[in-house]
Formats: sequence, structure tokens, C-alpha cells
Amino acid sequence: MTRNIHLLLLTLGLTLGLTAQAKSERKYKGYLFAYFTGNGEGEEAIHFALSRDGFTYQALNGDRPILSSQAISQTGGVRDPHILRGRNGWFYMVVTDMRSALGWDSNRAMVLLKSRNLIDWTSSVVNIQQKYAGQEDLKRVWAPQTIYDAQAGKYLLYWSMKHGDGADMIYYAYANADFTDLEGEPRPLFLPRDGKSCIDGDIVEKDGLFHLFYKTEGHGNGIKVATTRALTSGRWDEQPDYKQQTRDAVEGAGVFKLIGQDKYILMYDVYMNGRYEFTETTDLQHFRKTDRPVTMNFHPRHGTVIPVTAKEMKRLCRHFGDDDILTTLLGEKRSMPAFVGVSLSVK
Repeated sequence: MTRNIHLLLLTLGLTLGLTAQAKSERKYKGYLFAYFTGNGEGEEAIHFALSRDGFTYQALNGDRPILSSQAISQTGGVRDPHILRGRNGWFYMVVTDMRSALGWDSNRAMVLLKSRNLIDWTSSVVNIQQKYAGQEDLKRVWAPQTIYDAQAGKYLLYWSMKHGDGADMIYYAYANADFTDLEGEPRPLFLPRDGKSCIDGDIVEKDGLFHLFYKTEGHGNGIKVATTRALTSGRWDEQPDYKQQTRDAVEGAGVFKLIGQDKYILMYDVYMNGRYEFTETTDLQHFRKTDRPVTMNFHPRHGTVIPVTAKEMKRLCRHFGDDDILTTLLGEKRSMPAFVGVSLSVK
């Protein structure tokens, strides 16, 4: 009898939790995809696309960059955009400061950006080699991302770095209050037990458990997951299996939750074959290719997706002059200005 009561209470609690979560997500009406497009001249830049259902995406601004890479970076190129909706009304975006034409071991910096409206961004460059002592043998700083650490009450940045002939390891540091710099020294966040390289970390929290998706760089070139209940504890449980659903090499794992559903999408860049692939899961452990077709009128590289409101979608579409996308997404057209007190005569 007691066991049945416990099971009933647990089921009720889970149901109420899911209901509350679904209600909190009702304000979101679509998805924003931030990405870059390639390794060529002008392709290492931030692009935006929108989707109503999370599967069909349309590029904004004619698939042109939404910001000038030259204006925000040291190298003139940026890659791997990660965007986060903050708890304080701000949006935070971080990118790799890099031009691949200079070499894969050529970059030492990341760019921190913030915005209130997804349109007007301020930016700061953090060059790890210039900021910290003892970084003379630093070779690369790749794929920064941000997550809010509730225990610390701060935004935690994590990224992969390689020093000398060592393995790529994922490090972390906290952002300052203005999100313009890092506080303290970078510290190791995660390195697999085998000591081999890992890059492209993406952390997702579910039910108090943090899931770190990462690429096994240079050995397998696939996506694995490690979990922990304390972000900076250094204690991670590593799952042995690869999570991608293809035999092709992949990178740039990005996980986002479908609005109002207990379902997540793991997307990744099948970079050797020029395609993006979506898989789905409910537990962040077992994945399968989604049954729904994924369509994009652009070719993205490593990026991330967040949910957005109808107001935010309207603002973006109108700013970039994408009335046709606004019509497709929300069934709305920009109202034409009325002409008052004007008479025309034809001679």
C-alpha cells in the first residue's frame, strides 16, 4: 500500500512538473538558429535563421552575416556561434575568433557578445594567450559556449584548448558581471579518462543532471556524452557509446528542447559530407534519427538553436526586411503605410 502511494505521488509530481514546464514554454512560438557557413573567404561569420516547428528553417538577411566579423574579432573571422537566453533579459553569444585560412592552430581568442533584442550587439575579444601568463604554447581556442551555473550565480563559459603536443581539453571560467571578460584563471572542466582529445562541448541540464556532449577529436570523430550533478566538480560519468546516427565523421553537437514537449533534438554537423543531421531523444541517452524531414534553404556549419517568441521573430524579420519569412512563420504581413491627404492627377 505504502509503495503504491509513493508511486502515485511520484507520478503526480512528474506530471505536475511537465505541466508547469509546458506552461512556461507557451510564450515561445519558434526557433532561432545561429550558425556559420564554411571555411572560405567571408564564410566565417554569424548567420541567423528562423523556424516555426524546429525542422524547417529559413535564413534571415538573404543568408548574409548579421554582424561584421572584421568589426568584432581579431582575426577577421568567427565560427561556432553559441547563443543563450540569459535569466536577466539579455542574450549572450560566444564565438571562436578564427580564420581557418591562417591554420587550424592559429587562433588564441574568443568573442563575447550580448544583446537585449537579438539585433544590437556589443562585443569584446578575450585573447587567452594575451590575458594569462604561462600560455606561450597555446595553439588553439575552440567552440566556446555559455551556461548559467545556479550554484555559483554566474554565467560559466567553457571551451576547448590545446597546448603544445597535448590533448584538446575542455576548460571553463566565469564571465564577469558585464559579460565582457573572464574572471579568474581557466580551469579544466573535462578530459575523458583515456586522456584523448575532446572538443565542441555542449552542456544540457535535465532533472538536475548535466549532460556534456563532446566530439572525440582525432579518434573516432563522433559524439559522446558524460554526465555530472556538479558542473565544476571534475567528476563525470562517461557513456561509452557514440550518439550520432551515421557512420560519417561529425562535429558541432547542439541540443535543443522541442517547445512544449519532453523531447530533445541532437543536431550535428556532418562536415565531410556537407549536411546537417537531426536525431531525437527523450532521455538524452538513447537517440534515433527523426522521422520528420529537416529542410534548410542554406548550408550551415556548427551552430546552436534557442526558442524565441513571436515578438522576437517579428523584430528580426522586420529588421532584415524578411516579410516573406514573417508571413510563412506567423501568417502576418507588414501593414503598408496609409497615404492620407494626397491626390493624384493624370494628364
